[in-house]
Amino acid sequence: MLGWELPPHNSGGLGVACYYMSKALALHDATIDFVVPYQVEYPEIDWMTVHGATKLTPSERYGLGAYESSRVIDTPMSKADADNLKDMRGVQKSYTKYVETLVETISPDVIHAHDWLSMEAGMRAKAITHAPLVVHVHATEFDRAGGIGNPLVHEIEYQGLMMADRIIAVSEMTKNIIISNYGIASDKIEVVHNAIDIDCLNDGYIYDGSTYKYLEFMRSKGYTIVSSVTRFTIQKGLTFFIRAAAKACKKYEKLLFLLAGDGDQRNELIELAADLGIADKIFFTGFVRGKQWRDSYSVSDIFVMSSVSEPFGLTALEAAHHGNALIITNQSGVCEVLDDILRYDFWDDDKLAELIVSVATSKPLMKSLQDGVMKEYSKISWDDASTKCINVYKSAIKGINL
Repeated sequence: MLGWELPPHNSGGLGVACYYMSKALALHDATIDFVVPYQVEYPEIDWMTVHGATKLTPSERYGLGAYESSRVIDTPMSKADADNLKDMRGVQKSYTKYVETLVETISPDVIHAHDWLSMEAGMRAKAITHAPLVVHVHATEFDRAGGIGNPLVHEIEYQGLMMADRIIAVSEMTKNIIISNYGIASDKIEVVHNAIDIDCLNDGYIYDGSTYKYLEFMRSKGYTIVSSVTRFTIQKGLTFFIRAAAKACKKYEKLLFLLAGDGDQRNELIELAADLGIADKIFFTGFVRGKQWRDSYSVSDIFVMSSVSEPFGLTALEAAHHGNALIITNQSGVCEVLDDILRYDFWDDDKLAELIVSVATSKPLMKSLQDGVMKEYSKISWDDASTKCINVYKSAIKGINL
């Protein structure tokens, strides 16, 4: 299994999905060697062997811009310098060279590559071992860039999807993008929705309100807290969210907004909030993890996923677990597995403002949404996802489509 991150050294949902999918697969007796592009110990992971492909530390790997399409990546693999670990393509080449050596030792039955970051290594591993390649698409460059994006990344994705024996898409929406934008046959693609591990979330965590004291104080005064936990990139549609927040505040003053995360749009979003006159209404936490990450959900009443294109959206399930009502764009894959949510199109900030005010001013509606989605999300399991994944492996090994 080839991936780019695992918790706690992750910057988003990709690492979380890899973590729980591999854990569920191990419970089905899969033996997994998981390769990451950095060196770190994972003493809590006892269900698979984690290999560090380079000498990078997790913090050094964060700065490479793997999920930021604004960073120009234009070096083909043949010209990349595997010794230059300050360059994204250099790291990918070093990663690929490590995988080339590893697969000759472990002789895998299946090669499972997560996203474009590891597709090239997956293709090399397939060429060496002749084992089937399963490419798992958590997002395409069309999603990350909010449009056309980086031509080289598109080329890598196209080659990986063409070379793959089977493809796993995290939603029907993602499957349709693969078909329409890359010309891949639909019967080569299996949709396996992400899930949530309720047992891991029920780990003794207790929300005490100490992380966001001011927000809790304002809640006691009747304010509604609206949150989003995400990367600050074009893909996430946060400029539309902030414009909607400003419009909502004009209609109903008892609203406060919490934006937990970081990314290349951070300064732009802070300036936009100031320009719209709601700098005192929006709280930017920076990147959060651990208790502060959990508390970001717990302090919130309403969770908004404003993404321009969200292949799945694990944060919606996490927000549901912590008792939030959900407002999600129609352009988000998680909509395929949840019904008790409110939906809108990402560009429609008037509609989002209307929905926020409607929920904030109607406690019965808010409670109905919170209770309804909590019942729904708990039925979505990684065990079901891993069973589908194993069926994909079997079909790849047999050389057939499901």
